[in-house]
Amino acid sequence: MKSRFLYVLLLVLPFFGACRESVDPSELKVYDGPINSATNIFMVHSDSAVVRTEIRAAKQLEFQNGNQEFPEGIDIKFYTVDGELETTMVADRGYFMKNENLYRGEGNVQIKNLIKDQSLKSEEIFWNQAQKKIYTEKFVTIQDKGTLFSGTGLESDDSFSDYKLKSPKGQTELPGEGI
Repeated sequence: MKSRFLYVLLLVLPFFGACRESVDPSELKVYDGPINSATNIFMVHSDSAVVRTEIRAAKQLEFQNGNQEFPEGIDIKFYTVDGELETTMVADRGYFMKNENLYRGEGNVQIKNLIKDQSLKSEEIFWNQAQKKIYTEKFVTIQDKGTLFSGTGLESDDSFSDYKLKSPKGQTELPGEGI
């Protein structure tokens, strides 16, 4: 009796496995969206117990590869070695590429060096934390005290106190202040 039951089971079992619906492997997609989301983030980078940068964002999305996106904007503050607020950088959207240790701001990007009375506007800027540099290949407008400069491409230290326009386009003396 047992052997007959085993024999019937061995005959019927393959039919149960054959009833599965086949799936086209090309229809299977790997999820590449955010794996983590945070709101009202505040990050501080310090060196020798002195705050060097602060990063604020209304929303942060983190991805599997470690990249981050700040879809509602990003605000970065840079401090001197004495702890004085020196430079601010804001952008409509921000991105952090982990492999390059590189931040990118896009949209309405504004950088202000409060100590040297300098400001910059562009549609895209990159900040390399390790090299302490900011740069862009896009059009920029810079106000340096009472003079307005414009051009394409820029390299600067991350405090925006020592900058170089790659392709200057023009220079205008301003009667008032602000861009």
